[in-house]
Amino acid sequence: MSKFKELRVLDVSKHTEKKGKFTYLSWAWAVDTLLQHDSKATWTYAEPMIFSETVMVFCSVTAFDKTMTAQLPVLDFRNQAIPKPNAMQVNTAMQRCLAKAIALHGLGLYIYQGEDLPEADVLERITNIYKEQGIDEARKYFNTLDGADRKLCMPFIEKVKENK
Repeated sequence: MSKFKELRVLDVSKHTEKKGKFTYLSWAWAVDTLLQHDSKATWTYAEPMIFSETVMVFCSVTAFDKTMTAQLPVLDFRNQAIPKPNAMQVNTAMQRCLAKAIALHGLGLYIYQGEDLPEADVLERITNIYKEQGIDEARKYFNTLDGADRKLCMPFIEKVKENK
C-alpha cells in the first residue's frame, strides 16, 4: 500500500478543532504523525505574497521522496482574507498551511473535501465508534451526517436498532 493510501484513511477527527464553521487539523499532530511515517520529511516556507492589503503564505512539504506545495491566504474565522494581517495572524496561517501541505500527502485530506470522510471511511468510522464507544456515540456521529453519507450508514443504524 502506498504511503498516500495509508495516510488518507487515518481518522484525524480527534485531532481537529472547529473555528466557526470550519475544521482545522492540529499542525503539531500532523507533523508528529508525518514524521512517524517518514522521519526524513522536511518543510519550507516561501516568501509570503502580498495582494493589495492581504497576504498569501506558502509551504512545501517533502515526504516519501515527493514535494507538495500548499498556499493559504491569511484568513479570519469566517474564512475571509484579513487586511493588513499582523505577525501572529501570518504565523497562524503558516501553521495551517503546513497542515494543508501535509494533507496533500494524504493525512486529513478529506477535511479539504467539504469536511466529509470518504464514503468507505464513513461506514468504517461509524462501525468503529459503535465498537469502541457504543451506540449512543454512533448515533451522535450519524446525526452529523447528511446526504449520501447518511444514506450509506442508514442500514448500519437500522441493524443496530434491531439487535438492541
